[in-house]
Amino acid sequence: MANKHAQVQVWFDSQCPLCAKEIALMRRLDWFNRVEFIDIYATSDCPLEPSRLLARFHAQEIGQPIVEGAAAFAVLWRHLPVLKPLGMLARIPLILRLLERAYVQFLRVRPGLQRFFGA
Repeated sequence: MANKHAQVQVWFDSQCPLCAKEIALMRRLDWFNRVEFIDIYATSDCPLEPSRLLARFHAQEIGQPIVEGAAAFAVLWRHLPVLKPLGMLARIPLILRLLERAYVQFLRVRPGLQRFFGA
């Protein structure tokens, strides 16, 4: 990890206006520099196919497998002081399943939201 304090890596789509705004907010909440935010378009060292990284949100804690979707958001949240309680709540399987369902629904409306945030 390039950031020596980073405990988690997050891959994001910098060409998605909504994603870029969300990551900008997450960076502001990363008070202790525990997250390494990796722009998929600015790296040649992707752990997965770029198309797969672009389709869903991915994160990886040090020494752990890459996770995606709601599980990836939960990993990220656990490393951000303000969102840590939500990340801890997402450790409960039922809560994580509900968050994943909400994430899948979000993915269906994301293209329209991207146009809105890109304007």
